Amino acid sequence: MNPVFADLPTTVFETMSRLAQAHGAVNLGQGFPDDPGPADIRERGARALVSGWNQYPPMMGLPVLRESVAAHYARHQGLDLDPATEVMVTSGATEALAGALLALIEPGDEVVLFAPMYDAYLPLVRRAGGVPRIVTLRPPAFRLDEAALAEVFTARTKLVLLNNPLNPAATLFGQADLALLARFCRCFDVVALCDEVWEHVIFDGGRHVPLMSLPGMRERTVKVGSAGKIFSLTGWKVGFVMADARLMRVLAKAHQFLTFTTPPNLQEAVAYGLDKDDAYFEGMRAGYARSRDRLASGLRRLGFSVLPAQATWFLNVDVTGLGHADDAAFCETLVATHGVAAIPVSAFYADAAVRNLVRLCFAKADATIDAALERMAGVMRAAA
Repeated sequence: MNPVFADLPTTVFETMSRLAQAHGAVNLGQGFPDDPGPADIRERGARALVSGWNQYPPMMGLPVLRESVAAHYARHQGLDLDPATEVMVTSGATEALAGALLALIEPGDEVVLFAPMYDAYLPLVRRAGGVPRIVTLRPPAFRLDEAALAEVFTARTKLVLLNNPLNPAATLFGQADLALLARFCRCFDVVALCDEVWEHVIFDGGRHVPLMSLPGMRERTVKVGSAGKIFSLTGWKVGFVMADARLMRVLAKAHQFLTFTTPPNLQEAVAYGLDKDDAYFEGMRAGYARSRDRLASGLRRLGFSVLPAQATWFLNVDVTGLGHADDAAFCETLVATHGVAAIPVSAFYADAAVRNLVRLCFAKADATIDAALERMAGVMRAAA
């Protein structure tokens, strides 16, 4: 068996979900909403399934979706994309990331990563033969640092993988961070693979700036988006890739031999959704911001130290001084004793460099959030 996968431990997400079930816990660990998603988009997908085409769609994706992707990003982010040669549909963002890594790096190429990171990044880089070079980002700001970048970028660096907004930090990289990273990419002739699935889930008037839009980055950036995150339909697994035609020709070959196509009815529905007016996106953000504030203010009233959450469906609490050696031990006690499932942020670091943060998902119904808060009051009583 391939040791990249055979030697992987059980993920913390699987472990915490199993414990949540066993203890009848309120599950704020898994990152998915309670809500079923927009009814009109689901209905559009259902109609397309019953009355539409259900054989293989084009490998690059339905033209209607590729055109909608290009129009959507022109409207929201000012990008000029050719839907025929610079947009591709994938079966989720993770497939897009895997395909890009397989297409763009060779064994021995170095890949710059930023921790905390999505748990798929490291095994995917290693399976493609890449050598990870990890930059550790630290709370509460999780900002990029020029000295840290200078340590990891070398003549062997082929690709940098950036998640912006950053899960689990719930932070948004601003213009200064992106300009710094773009300068290193240009200087070392590096391709940037940008996981931007949270680009629409941004709060408090924040604005997502795609790295692709910075000077000198258009021809060296692969941008990945996710309908699952934009429309709160995580089970649909519809992603999209945007890149210069030169890069896309190779990305398409990798996709062809991974999933080849994505269900056409879902593509039709996502194309419809991407054409929604600004009111949908503003309303979606406002709804999640309200849930964030409900959980954050409740936790602060209980005495928890809550970090700012600029984006995503998550916020973090600092558990320093709450009677546990680290965040993993805290989460085990939280689910077993108090009946709330959360995720230790140390799991997002290859070396567990940060061990005092716990991630909670607020993309839940009010009743779920309130039930979690009621149970978490017991944590503070136990720590008193």
